[in-house]
Amino acid sequence: MSPLHADADDLSSQRGLSEWLPRRLAAERPAITVIGDVMLDGWWSGTIERLCREAPAPVVDVATRDFVPGGAANTAMNLAALGARVSVAGIIGTDDAGTTLRRKLQDAGIDVRNLHTHPDMVTTTKIRISSGGQVMLRIDDSAKTVPADALAALAASVRAAVGHQDAVMVCDYGTGVLAGPVREALTEALGGPGHHGGPAEPNGAHGGGLRTAVPRPLTVVDAHDPRPWAPLRPDLATPNAQEASRLLGVRLPEGSDRVAAVARHRDALCAATGARAVVVTLDRDGTVLFPADGGTHRTWARPAAEKQASGAGDTFVAALTLAHSAGLPLTASLDLAQAAADVVVHQPGTSVCSTAQLGRYLASFADTALGIDELALELEAHRSQGQRIVLTNGCFDVLHKGHTRYLNQAKQLGDILVVALNSDASVRRLKGSDRPINTEADRAAVIAALSCVDYVTVFDTPTASPLIRRLKPEVYAKGGDYTADMLEEASAVEECGGRVAILDYVAERSTTAVVRRIRAGEGARQVQ
Repeated sequence: MSPLHADADDLSSQRGLSEWLPRRLAAERPAITVIGDVMLDGWWSGTIERLCREAPAPVVDVATRDFVPGGAANTAMNLAALGARVSVAGIIGTDDAGTTLRRKLQDAGIDVRNLHTHPDMVTTTKIRISSGGQVMLRIDDSAKTVPADALAALAASVRAAVGHQDAVMVCDYGTGVLAGPVREALTEALGGPGHHGGPAEPNGAHGGGLRTAVPRPLTVVDAHDPRPWAPLRPDLATPNAQEASRLLGVRLPEGSDRVAAVARHRDALCAATGARAVVVTLDRDGTVLFPADGGTHRTWARPAAEKQASGAGDTFVAALTLAHSAGLPLTASLDLAQAAADVVVHQPGTSVCSTAQLGRYLASFADTALGIDELALELEAHRSQGQRIVLTNGCFDVLHKGHTRYLNQAKQLGDILVVALNSDASVRRLKGSDRPINTEADRAAVIAALSCVDYVTVFDTPTASPLIRRLKPEVYAKGGDYTADMLEEASAVEECGGRVAILDYVAERSTTAVVRRIRAGEGARQVQ
């Protein structure tokens, strides 16, 4: 555990992802209500040895039948697994699926007092039938219409459902459960327009979360069509690429070009959703954050080779909401949510990411610094695939906003980002005998856990020039407190055919200043 954060009560200055962070967030126990389209997911698996006689279709001899909460109910399950106090509001039927869904939510410790049951309602069910790990068929069953008196009952309970909460999540997947009367009641209960707190911190990172900064809970809209929710003026809207495409009325390209395409429409996305910040999830390409007041933040996914999971988006938005409602800055919350999604994409079926799993995943980045020879071989493999290498270096002793913003920008200069850390001995030579605060192993683990970082290595030489000559990066990136003329490494970069890129400088964001405040016992202060 980092000595600077081991006993910290304030999460607002936390930027890196350490293994202790999920436990610290779970200890906050934020109260979160999920309102929307709860579902039951079925995963049936069996063997295929013949075709049926009626048609050229495979016969699946079912061996196992598993049922788990899906949709908004899966979001609730993820929140509970990450330590939140969760309640669910929605409508289900009196059918077997509804009974099973309610029981599974209760077993997870989720409050279901506002989960309404109606005899004329069909509980939405999605059954996937697979063989050998391959989904062969999905059978969907849902209500064609939602009974009017069921909608009225849910609308009447909305104010009680969202009262005294740290966050409210709206999960609207178009089944009609959140139709007119419920949406109107929710907008009225949460105050609608004009009830936000003060201005967001630059780059959309709210210094202390939103629990004590605004007179209403953090409000997150996860909807197939977020436009009807614009009057709610949510704090966050989280459309995926397909939903953003429909929202904008444009066709988005495939691959990483989607990020640039979405970025060109950031103002339209913020206006259409009415949100203070929009997070577009891009599946294998990670996510991109657009705060309405400017700036961007990217995450990069570590996808599974074969996609057999479902509901990673639910995990992402659940972790994002829990982290930010507990006080973690928005950009750090985004990175943590990406890590949680990376966990579940490697699990079969509809699954959740728990506090323990997320902690183990972040701990796996410890001792991940590669030796120079091994790293050089890895980079050659990337070059053979036409990928560009970006290298940057520094002490990165106590990670702060300037670091994460800078590393996020560096990643976007190429395909693979390598961070070279000064060794502990090197830091002492540069900064004095009382530094570093964190060992090179700890620093490597925290940096490696960031989704924008692909490789970490450690060097002990006075400059990074020998490393540059060995790795031959296409781009060498440094922060804006340097100029190319100031860099001793510039000549080595040019010798290798690369270029130097000077990135943004964030005023008053330095590790030295952070350490000085900690040693003086000073809390966080607002930087204008």
